[in-house]
Amino acid sequence: MTQDELKQAVAKAAVDYIAPKLERSSIVGVGTGSTANFFIDYLAQYKDDFGGAVASSEATAERLKKHGIQVYDLNSISEMEFYVDGADETNEHLELIKGGGGALTREKIVAAVAKTFICIADESKQVGILGDFPLPVEVIPMARSHVGREIVKLGGDPVYRDGVTTDNGNIIIDIHHLDISRPVQVEEQLNNIVGVVTNGLFARRPADLLLLGTSEGVKTISR
Repeated sequence: MTQDELKQAVAKAAVDYIAPKLERSSIVGVGTGSTANFFIDYLAQYKDDFGGAVASSEATAERLKKHGIQVYDLNSISEMEFYVDGADETNEHLELIKGGGGALTREKIVAAVAKTFICIADESKQVGILGDFPLPVEVIPMARSHVGREIVKLGGDPVYRDGVTTDNGNIIIDIHHLDISRPVQVEEQLNNIVGVVTNGLFARRPADLLLLGTSEGVKTISR
């Protein structure tokens, strides 16, 4: 199977998993990226069976609206049953690196609200130790140099993602060669740097369920 076919398989598996559990009042959180886009396309078949969605990016909101799915502001809802999103890397504990598409802050906020966080990914994203994929950090623009120096102190190589502005109006620094053998600790250290909005480690709040696309089919892995 091609990588796109694996992404489609896990996206459909996620819809098949949540569809029987949806009610007319249910709100679904939806992530950002190519795998999440496949999920949106499959989810649209059930748009009359649930209340609507919360999007983790402007791009996702537009795709949902094009399918006729009602999009809500997160502040206007009281609870969310599911959040479904892809990942750039996942380890065996379902701790993730996310943010390759630049939506890490909103993704982390939506994940924090959801009762169940479902990660959908193909098997190329599964790793022993996180960190081969550069770790994104969203940064207030005026703090760019300061944050970069602090990242160097932690042993990472910061690279400014040139020409990228997040939906929040901030910049992204990608960290290469950082030791992430202790993801929760690293997540906290980075978030404690003044000027950092958040980073792309989803370790304090990992996924609850991983639907992993493999050549043998979709594997279901839970914490």
